Amino acid sequence: MYDKELILEILSQIYRASQTILERFKPVESVNDFTDSPAGMEKLDSICMLLIAIGEALKNLDKATNKTLLLRYPQVDWKKAKGMRDIISHHYFEADAEVIYDVCKNNIVELAQTINQIIQDVS
Repeated sequence: MYDKELILEILSQIYRASQTILERFKPVESVNDFTDSPAGMEKLDSICMLLIAIGEALKNLDKATNKTLLLRYPQVDWKKAKGMRDIISHHYFEADAEVIYDVCKNNIVELAQTINQIIQDVS
């Protein structure tokens, strides 16, 4: 068994980070909104930092649950979510704004919903 309070804290951190990404992404209509201005690049940088934090938290969640919890929620590609952290962290200067845009547009809502469901289930 695992430490329920620790798991809930990690899940809450992931959920808050996903909500912040969604809030920051609201005005972004295309990848150019990231790349064509200093303000857009700051937004991209801040979202990348949150994606790194989410990936790291997911790895910590796996450690704390012996990789059993996330397996119950296959609607999210957890391996890719954790891998995004590695790509951004280790190859930051090669990070592709189009990939980040696509992740924000197509994956963060489902990630947030799934994390929220896990929080409810663990509680």
